[in-house]
Amino acid sequence: MLTLITPLQWACLVLGAAGIGFSKAGFPGVSMLHVVLFAFVFGAMPSTGVLLPMLVVGDCCAIHFFGREANWRHVRRLLPPTIGGILIGWMMMDRLDSDQFKWIVGGIILSLCVVQFVRTYRPDWFGHVPHQTWFAVVLGLLAGVTTMLANAAGPVVALYMLAVALPKWELIGTSAWLFLVLNVLKLPLSFNLGLITGSTLLIGAILVPAIPLGMLAGRWLVGRVSQKWFNLILLGFTAIAAIRLIGWI
Repeated sequence: MLTLITPLQWACLVLGAAGIGFSKAGFPGVSMLHVVLFAFVFGAMPSTGVLLPMLVVGDCCAIHFFGREANWRHVRRLLPPTIGGILIGWMMMDRLDSDQFKWIVGGIILSLCVVQFVRTYRPDWFGHVPHQTWFAVVLGLLAGVTTMLANAAGPVVALYMLAVALPKWELIGTSAWLFLVLNVLKLPLSFNLGLITGSTLLIGAILVPAIPLGMLAGRWLVGRVSQKWFNLILLGFTAIAAIRLIGWI
């Protein structure tokens, strides 16, 4: 597999690996960058096997930098439905029309982005909804299915974290712990599907050094923007990710 990768493709993979670190530093909407670039090189389904171990490395780096800020109440709230979504996604992988799924998920995320944008200026609008149990269950299930099928649950989780108004450092730390648990749980499922092999692990090991570099860049940016601008930037990246999922760009 290594000998078949061209220099241009290696450049895309390095950029994608740095994007993993950047997204884990507080901008999960950027996760669509590495999803698209790795799918461009390896194909949509095989790329998930290359990405998953790298995402675990990114989660470990994020916990090192931000894990102490985690809000464990929201980790516990999201974890059960998200694990359920992962199992649903695993069972669906061989029989789902992935393009149709992406269109549906992208549409849901984009709609939620519009609602959250309005709530930025009118916090009382649907203010009670994010704290309802059903809201965590629905977004958790959606995040679980999305992360299993496309390693692209970052925008869904980001919307939940924004909706419950977590401060930026808590948002990043909470996401780091949540995704570490989820991605570790996905490893045996991906092995079972034959997506993770010796070749995919070798490629990931070569690209891993780019992950902390991207994370340091993201951390630098997060430290220099206000909470309001952080929320708006995060919301913008999330909307772009949703539009990319739909296929409009």
